[in-house]
Amino acid sequence: AHEVGHHVQNLEGVLAWATQAKRGAGEQLQNQIQVRVELMADCYAGVWAKRAESLPGVELEAGDIEEALRAAHAVGDDTLQKAARGRVETESFTHGSAEQRIRWFRNGYAAGDPAVCDTRTPAYAAL
Repeated sequence: AHEVGHHVQNLEGVLAWATQAKRGAGEQLQNQIQVRVELMADCYAGVWAKRAESLPGVELEAGDIEEALRAAHAVGDDTLQKAARGRVETESFTHGSAEQRIRWFRNGYAAGDPAVCDTRTPAYAAL
């Protein structure tokens, strides 16, 4: 669902926005923009999960949401960096922390509405 979220972002022009926003920016700002893109895709994954619950022929099992949250935690930049290097360097994050990834999936799942997923807006400045 996260990767489908990137496809939706492409259709919506979000990926083009990110490419333009990164142009000429320093590495740290480029990373911050990429984190916003990734967290939006996590949110879209949550929206998909919420909506899938009511689709005919689609059955989410009792532990599917918990499994998605565990996966979000496992692929957080902080989780991966700590496992690989023994330390966390937040300025090099490109996908967001485990907590951010879980929070944005939950945001999408709770709302079931992609409108809550726009991480580009000032309202979401504190990701």
